[in-house]
Amino acid sequence: MLPMIRPCFLVIDREFPGSISTRKLVIETAKFNVLTAYSGQEALEVFTRFPAVTGIVLDGGLDDIPCGELAQKIKLLQPNVPIIVITTPGFEGCPQCDYQLESFDPAKLLEILRSLKPEASAQIEKRNEELSREKLS
Repeated sequence: MLPMIRPCFLVIDREFPGSISTRKLVIETAKFNVLTAYSGQEALEVFTRFPAVTGIVLDGGLDDIPCGELAQKIKLLQPNVPIIVITTPGFEGCPQCDYQLESFDPAKLLEILRSLKPEASAQIEKRNEELSREKLS
């Protein structure tokens, strides 16, 4: 059996009690790996150190760097990395992002993330089913 390489996502969110932990928990519940950054500047530092992420989940309401500017800097470093922006009320838009969610919808977010790596997602689902059957035995 081939080793399973789990997709890894960089979650960029403002430091706001509960918000990043909820997004991180939702993504980790799907058995994906997560790196976190609490500001645009920290995100650029993390992404520079770990550029091989599967995708980026970006809070559209960051305070230190506007969404469009941050997405543009990320795309300069890694043009093909998918960026999913979670928008806030009054969001101006971010044409550099590949996906946009109007609000934090965990099911829709997971659907997008799974679509980025369907083979790995299928492997993870299969392994979870095997583990569930073993527990029942």
